[in-house]
Amino acid sequence: MLEEFDLVIDRVNTATSKWDTLATRFGRDDVLPMWVADMDFASPRAVQDALLRRVQHGVYGYTVKSQAYTDSIVSWMGRRHGWAIDGSWIVPAPGVVPALAVIVQAFTQPGDGVLIQPPVYHPFKRTIESWGRRVVENPLVERDGRYEVDFDDLEQKARQAKVMFLCSPHNPVGRVWHEDELRRIGEICLRHQVLVVADEIHADLVFAPHRHIPFASLSERFAANSITCAAPSKTFNLAGLNTAYVVAPNAAIQARYAAMSAKASMAELNVFGSEAMIAAYNEGEAWLDALLLYLKENFNYLQSFIETEIPAVKVFPLEGTYLAWLDFRGLELGVQELDHLLVHEARVGLNEGHLFGREGEGFQRMNIACPRSLLAEGLTRLRDAIVRPSE
Repeated sequence: MLEEFDLVIDRVNTATSKWDTLATRFGRDDVLPMWVADMDFASPRAVQDALLRRVQHGVYGYTVKSQAYTDSIVSWMGRRHGWAIDGSWIVPAPGVVPALAVIVQAFTQPGDGVLIQPPVYHPFKRTIESWGRRVVENPLVERDGRYEVDFDDLEQKARQAKVMFLCSPHNPVGRVWHEDELRRIGEICLRHQVLVVADEIHADLVFAPHRHIPFASLSERFAANSITCAAPSKTFNLAGLNTAYVVAPNAAIQARYAAMSAKASMAELNVFGSEAMIAAYNEGEAWLDALLLYLKENFNYLQSFIETEIPAVKVFPLEGTYLAWLDFRGLELGVQELDHLLVHEARVGLNEGHLFGREGEGFQRMNIACPRSLLAEGLTRLRDAIVRPSE
């Protein structure tokens, strides 16, 4: 099965954000896109077959949350993560970011604080500020090439917030939080009455020996003070099918979220997304296991290449996600100089680290969910732009 991930699929002129917006996004159309978090792999055959069957039906009207939809999520969470959930806790969402927007409106008022842990997924900040709320930052601390939570700072910052956006696994630094870390976060948030919103969209993309622990699975107290945002979109490359959902074990919180979701017209399901998710969760497990092996080999290849060929660049450990966090500070370039080097000299389109907060300055995020030949091409371009001019 691994060989199918080596297949290079031409995505140009398919109205894909990753490949068809290069001139707008980077100012030129000859960069190799390794930025936005979708994969250059075909989704599992079971998903393709399910979509074809639904297409052949010929009628694509409004759809609802079916028992099969609910059962697929409940079964997946139990099998993959050991989390026993009730189907009544689930509310569909068009995406995790739209769900975050609903949560901000439902559980905070203008001017209220929302906690984030930069460098972190940049739509967090955008969503908070777009609705007139205040961003409260608890920056992660970099120690010996690894990121950790500053719990003393979190204790202080929690006093200023109503909600915390917890990125778990963390995007972009690739951390998979340990149980003791999650418990300390949970206790602090309970102490200060801060609702924990766990963005767990990358939960399935974790590399052994690391293990994702759903925040709400740790205790009934944490579950009652949480909303989990999840989706099969990163796992099975379904981002264009609107397959997200939230899990809220607390009935009052679930009802409040559902009411705001309906008010914002964000409660509708996508007829194809529903079918894709059911097939992915019920029949895609072997494909996912193969994907994880391929991604791990991609990361090993990247790590070895950079250590050997571009030693001025440092690679942070990748515990989860398919997004490598690269440290270019050794090049001693300013923010704009680094961006220019990568785009206009290396011709590689990465996510600029400063987008994730000032803590990301000097870094770049690279999407390695692509055939190894494309990864090799991107790394070669980097090496030629960084190393060759100085030789």
